[in-house]
Amino acid sequence: MLANPSGVRSTACYAQPSHFAFSGRCKLLSSFPNRPRFLSPKKTSKFCSLSLLLSRDGVRCNRFAVKALAEPEVSESVAAAAGGAGAGGSGLLPPVSVKIPFGDREILIETGHIGRQASGSVMATDGETIVYTSVCLSDVPSEPSDFFPLSVTYQERFSAAGRTSGGFFKREGKTKDNEVLICRMIDRPLRPTMLKGFYHETQLLSWVLSYDGLHCPDALAVTAAGIAVALSEVPHSEAIAGVRVGLLGDKFVVNPTTKEMEDSTLDLFLAGTDNAILMIEGYCDFLPEEKLLEAVQVGQGAVREICSAVKALVMKCGKPKMLDAIRLPPPELYRLVEKIAGDELHNVLQIKSKIPRRKAISLLEEKVINRLTDKGYISIEGLSGSGETIQDLIDEEDEDEEIVVDGEVDEGDVHIKPGSRKSTPLGGKRSDGRSPEDIRPITSSCGLLPRAHGSALFTRGETQSLAVVTLGDKQMAQKLDNLANVEEFKRFYLQYSFPPSSVGEVGRMGAPSRREIGHGTLAERALEPILPTEDAFPYTIRVESTITESNGSSSMASVCGGCLALQDAGVPLKCSIAGIAMGLVLDTHEFGGDGTPLILSDITGAEDASGDMDFKVAGNEDGITAFQMDIKVEGITLPVMREALLQARDGRRRILAEMMKCSPPPAKSLSKYAPLIHIMKVAPEKVNMIIGSGGKKVKSIIEETGVEAIDTQDDGIVKITAKDLSSLEKSKSIISSLTMVPTVGDIYRNCEIKSIVPYGVFVEIAPGREGLCHISELTSDWLAKAEDAFKVGERVDVKLTEVNDKGQLRLSRRALLPVPETSPEDPSSKQLTGNPDVVVIADSGKASDEGAPQKYVSVPKAEGLAEEKIDRAKVKSSATKVATSSKSNSAETTLLPRKKVFKRVKKSGSKAVTGVSSNDGE
Repeated sequence: MLANPSGVRSTACYAQPSHFAFSGRCKLLSSFPNRPRFLSPKKTSKFCSLSLLLSRDGVRCNRFAVKALAEPEVSESVAAAAGGAGAGGSGLLPPVSVKIPFGDREILIETGHIGRQASGSVMATDGETIVYTSVCLSDVPSEPSDFFPLSVTYQERFSAAGRTSGGFFKREGKTKDNEVLICRMIDRPLRPTMLKGFYHETQLLSWVLSYDGLHCPDALAVTAAGIAVALSEVPHSEAIAGVRVGLLGDKFVVNPTTKEMEDSTLDLFLAGTDNAILMIEGYCDFLPEEKLLEAVQVGQGAVREICSAVKALVMKCGKPKMLDAIRLPPPELYRLVEKIAGDELHNVLQIKSKIPRRKAISLLEEKVINRLTDKGYISIEGLSGSGETIQDLIDEEDEDEEIVVDGEVDEGDVHIKPGSRKSTPLGGKRSDGRSPEDIRPITSSCGLLPRAHGSALFTRGETQSLAVVTLGDKQMAQKLDNLANVEEFKRFYLQYSFPPSSVGEVGRMGAPSRREIGHGTLAERALEPILPTEDAFPYTIRVESTITESNGSSSMASVCGGCLALQDAGVPLKCSIAGIAMGLVLDTHEFGGDGTPLILSDITGAEDASGDMDFKVAGNEDGITAFQMDIKVEGITLPVMREALLQARDGRRRILAEMMKCSPPPAKSLSKYAPLIHIMKVAPEKVNMIIGSGGKKVKSIIEETGVEAIDTQDDGIVKITAKDLSSLEKSKSIISSLTMVPTVGDIYRNCEIKSIVPYGVFVEIAPGREGLCHISELTSDWLAKAEDAFKVGERVDVKLTEVNDKGQLRLSRRALLPVPETSPEDPSSKQLTGNPDVVVIADSGKASDEGAPQKYVSVPKAEGLAEEKIDRAKVKSSATKVATSSKSNSAETTLLPRKKVFKRVKKSGSKAVTGVSSNDGE
């Protein structure tokens, strides 16, 4: 802000006669309007303590003793109020329903239906999305302060979408980040319209009662809030409304649906009055400045239509404004403070360092207070036309630090708003000696934290951000809970922290504030367009921005530091981006100028608080990725905004050039401490083989290999996350083996026997891939039990003989064994059947006569892994019943005159069916 010893800016005072006063000669500090809500004050300001009230003879007033100064007027007003609340008149306005334009459609506004005891209440309906908003204010004023006592709460009820909370208590709990962002969108355009000097605490509550998934509730909530305030008793300057503007192709769409926003290249939210823009915020993909200005112009036209309809509604059913409750300092006080401290204030504001400047202003403030007080008591002698004490007014207007509720001022600096005492040309120099276009000195460095995956320290003047990047897999993604009941995860998120130490103060640490959430989202959305796709870089990315110093836009420092830290972590960014905060002095006459609006680049905290605009812009040399503007006064035109955007583009280019000088520079490669992620593509039908029953298989792979996680998708994508390359390769080999497509006839050597079952052994032909070798395929000879010849862990050679429809493998060891050389008389060497589906095995029973030929029985070949066990007892029994045939030309007929042949097993469902035939027709 341009420094000038012009004192303090004054505002017109709304003087109203008071109907009540203290007994004796003490005056009430604020004149309450003649309304029932103010007849019984329940609290008073600390500035209204009796020690600050003196009678003309110096005797302190004892107690509050209210008496009527104009009893007929009081009685009349009370009677009127009582009459409005009596049986003859409920005091409630009749229900009103109107339709107002809302882009290319209309919304329904209803008031007087529900929430009738609130100062103002509105039901706004867009499609089947319904938002209810109420405004209430306290009965008595709160302590005077530098900010309007407004609080905003916005809540999305799960019942609006036919859901319930997933928590233990089954009800809405902590405010979600999305709700916080919409609270800020409601608060920021409303606050500049509130009249200064109104200290009644005001609360605005907004609920989403119904959500159709098509019409977004945020713009509807901002518009409903503006209408509710306009209908209430809260004094304000203009009604506000909010709209969203999207860009579909080359066409701007006002308040697009959620489906239309999926294809939009612009997300612009704009709020304002019928003749002024108060706030814009949005995100885009390197949109040129001229295109953004076109979108702002379209949004401003839509807001103007809404506000015109709201004015007609207010004329019909709005309540009278409480203008008589406004209390402002008298002009005499401004002149007195200026006389005491004007010249010294000019010198103090030239101190470039923030902390010394703040301490100097504190000392100057103490000096002013001492001059205005006498022995700790404030005299009200000579202050005509005002019922307020000087101490109240000093604390109200000249706080050394401005307190902002959910606002944008964040630098903890002194905030002095000079008024026009005299014009003192300063040669176009700001309080720190810079010209309007100058950028503060910039330094940056990367790789400060050796164990972090990426880190950067970005310093611009007295603003500093420490950015740290952490890479992880999908399990590190941030889960979002929304009304759409769609499981949504964020693979990139930025978390912003603003500790009190960043401004040299002591403060409370806890959950993120609304401001921290808002600033973090702005920086996150600014960086998002430059990130690679998930296919190209399959990591979840977390950026932490801790503000270690602050005297300027710390959110834009987070953008610059975050960009450098991402590069240091090895994230392949599309390009580099930077952010800058712009300021504006609309009326430069008070600074000795010619009245032309003055645009300031890279504003400090004091310039932010005392200026007329805070415009944050992020992007590269040619386009914008994110922007946020808060306007504190009316009268900013599109040409002024265009000039600010062009000046911001020049500033970004200079900042990007300084970021290129980073020392040490970004590593631009993955840290050795970052996890390794390998992506595999398998057949979708093979995914279940990796998971296994109840996830047992994938868990066993993780335990066996030591990888951190294995993530599978229905489309066959498999992501393996590991800390080291060896475990990654091992798990990759197992999954490849599990999902390979084996070919019948393949031979596998030196395979380990993993388990033994009564009907065979399971052999691991590849890591994680096993097949069954039936007991009949283990050896050439008959084997009673597999464990008699084989042990777990033993290694064998096998041949793949079959793959069933479930992908299960059938192996054979016998197929690889050499054919034994036997005598012709040995019946075991002969083919006893001509059917290749039948195997003839020897009976293990003893022969009745020693030397008699060995008896043989035909059994079916094992068919697949679902084959039933062979009942060898029955085999033996059938073999002993076999008699010698009288006549036969074949050896097998000689051995088996009444041979029973077990045919190949054929499956019916999950059961095996065995057919039996006999040579003699049995």
